[in-house]
Amino acid sequence: ISKKYAQPLFMIFMSLGMSIIMSGVVVAVNTGVSNGFFLDGDIFNFAYPIALIAAFTLAPLMRPLVNKIASKE
Repeated sequence: ISKKYAQPLFMIFMSLGMSIIMSGVVVAVNTGVSNGFFLDGDIFNFAYPIALIAAFTLAPLMRPLVNKIASKE
């Protein structure tokens, strides 16, 4: 894969990991961990597209803010 796709690919993988973790935590808090907990993909199927859209929407807005806050050294 070309290096020019590194940033979008990073956001896809990052939003994937975040939606898996957040979906798991929300399901565990609301329903508890039971048999089939890891097989129920309904919440993940809802959360991942939202996380992906959020990553692509927020990244261009947050990058300048982070660059302004972060040290130049």
